[in-house]
Amino acid sequence: MRFKSIFILVLVSVFSLSVVNAQSNKQKELEAKRQRILREINQLNSLNRQVKKKEVSVLKQVEDVDLKIRIRQNLINVTNEQANQLTRDINNNQKQITELRDQLELLKDNYAKMIVKSYKSKSEQSKVMFLLSSDNFKQAYKRLQYINQYKAYQKKQAEDIKLKTQELQKLNLKLSEQREQKKKLVAENQKAKRELEKEMKAQKELMALIRKDLKTYTAQIRKKRQEADRIDREINRLIREAIAASNKKAGKTSSSGEFALTPAGKALAENFEANKGRLRWPVDRGVIKSRYGVQRSITDKTVKNNYRSIYITTEENASVKAVFTGEVYKIMIIKNANPAVMIRHGNYITVYMNMSKINVKPGEKVETGQVIGKAFTNKTTGETLLGFRVYKNDATQNPEYWLSKN
Repeated sequence: MRFKSIFILVLVSVFSLSVVNAQSNKQKELEAKRQRILREINQLNSLNRQVKKKEVSVLKQVEDVDLKIRIRQNLINVTNEQANQLTRDINNNQKQITELRDQLELLKDNYAKMIVKSYKSKSEQSKVMFLLSSDNFKQAYKRLQYINQYKAYQKKQAEDIKLKTQELQKLNLKLSEQREQKKKLVAENQKAKRELEKEMKAQKELMALIRKDLKTYTAQIRKKRQEADRIDREINRLIREAIAASNKKAGKTSSSGEFALTPAGKALAENFEANKGRLRWPVDRGVIKSRYGVQRSITDKTVKNNYRSIYITTEENASVKAVFTGEVYKIMIIKNANPAVMIRHGNYITVYMNMSKINVKPGEKVETGQVIGKAFTNKTTGETLLGFRVYKNDATQNPEYWLSKN
């Protein structure tokens, strides 16, 4: 019966340890995510301070406030998730404390029974008589082994009690820390909600200004979208031309929209692909202002736009850096737009748009993190935006899936 109880204790301990590890990993993941969002907010505030003296249009103000709201809501959601996870962790730890106390009571009870039994037969004479009363040497040897094993088991039970007591003390301390951490998170979330309310109020006021002259602002937005679509078409055309020219040079005439790769090109592409989610950012500091894919218009929620790039708001005169080893394939000169740099990584291409200065030339090999130029700063608004794209052959990819979360 005693061994069955101990076996159950071992199983409970192993299960509890796996639960604790899962809790710890989830909390670390959420905390890392929350810290990333806080860094985004700090960077955005810093960038906004740089341009606060500039004359900013109502549309840009709406875009800026919308970005703040999105990031703030993300922070609130993650903090809520973290607080809820802490609640689950606290409940699990309370349950584990109860289980540990039961285990400790069982260990103490078994140990007490052993002490009583030992006391009743504690004299050395009793042990000697126990050995001498053996029928033969083999039985005496087995009895001696039993005495030594019993002593060792007693010692182990005492050590187990000591370890379980220490484990219980640590868990109680951890529980107290978790409760304090949850209290802090709740307070931070309340502060974030107050900031969100201010930002939503500012957005409401700006939207009221837009509605007073909706026709003018709608025309501005439409013109801006048409210009973006034109640039999209031009970049896509240049990408297709680059693939055709590369394949022709390699003696291939495929019109599938895919690069014909050499063994070296294939190895580079595989290396690029293996680093998905870990590529360095094209700028050292920045926040994603415009996301990839279908997004609703800020001023008219019934209108949807399909974006092929992300736009990163960054600091003035920001250096633009290659996100991965590759070859500068083309400097794109686009009518009525700032130049862009195309870097090839096998059958992958990264495109760096809205550049003011370019330090590289076609055919040049570049390394990860190498400065390839400067991002363009709008002198009227003071805003510096870098467009960034990722292509696999002639198809765009979501750049956010490729860039490092750090």
